[in-house]
Amino acid sequence: MYNQWNGFKGNYWKENIDTRDFIKQNYTEYRGDDEFLEGPTQNTIDLMEQLETMNAYQREHDGVYNMDTKIVSTVTSHGPKLHE
Repeated sequence: MYNQWNGFKGNYWKENIDTRDFIKQNYTEYRGDDEFLEGPTQNTIDLMEQLETMNAYQREHDGVYNMDTKIVSTVTSHGPKLHE
């Protein structure tokens, strides 16, 4: 057994690939409140403002904000891009 597994319950998932059994054996329901959660960062707030502006533009113009009609979309069809 690996040291990383110390403290986890159950044995079946240790000998077989069985994520369901691992979760079933080790899940504990959280019954607290949301006080441990942090609020949004300034970057998240800024991004949401940009998205709200773009969504409003789309609604006002009855269409999408921008669309590439020349390249068929796949996971790898467009390179990485940061929205600015």
